[in-house]
Amino acid sequence: MPATQTEVNPVMLQSTTRILLALWELGGVGSEVKRGELTRRVVQKGKKSADYKIFLDQLEKDSAIAVTKTTIALSPRGADLLSQNLKNADFAFASQVGAKTANALLKWIREMGVPRTSSKTETNGKVAEDAIASYEAFKPVALEVYDRLNRDHNFDNLVPIYRIRREIGDRVSRSQFDEWLLEMQSENILQLIGGEMPDITPDKAENSIKTALGGVRYYAKVL
Repeated sequence: MPATQTEVNPVMLQSTTRILLALWELGGVGSEVKRGELTRRVVQKGKKSADYKIFLDQLEKDSAIAVTKTTIALSPRGADLLSQNLKNADFAFASQVGAKTANALLKWIREMGVPRTSSKTETNGKVAEDAIASYEAFKPVALEVYDRLNRDHNFDNLVPIYRIRREIGDRVSRSQFDEWLLEMQSENILQLIGGEMPDITPDKAENSIKTALGGVRYYAKVL
């Protein structure tokens, strides 16, 4: 399935992917990149920055980027969209690839793994699709899930951890989920919050996170 629209538009797919890849390489999720810096990275020879407005508009419409007058930032949704686009069988570079784009793609492959339509791992005897193999790959997935749950269910920026775990499912083991979410907290990406949870059940408690001191964290809040 195309990542940016219902029917495959090769030019749109290629151009939006190049923009997302450049934003990821220049700063990653949430980092503001100056428009001029992005323009120098993505505008190809013979083209003008105005030619890319349609692609930026589409990405902003898809909530993949956050745009101000002078900067553009990659959102968690944008990182997830980049991953989807690179896995898309219809994606290909239509012209000669510059060294900066090629190196950005190599960096993505090294940190996120080789893009494939489907990766599998064994979890408790079951095959999990699109397994998350590293902490760097986990971060954009967790942030995208957080963003979607927060938006769709009006959680007011306090998203239940058990809901995030449920959404990610068997793509990551329970221990890795706990370890990587705690690492995101240590990097001040998000905060894990305890307190009380209405309608608490043993299942909800079990799928929250227990700290080394025995406390339970029920909610995540992106900082």
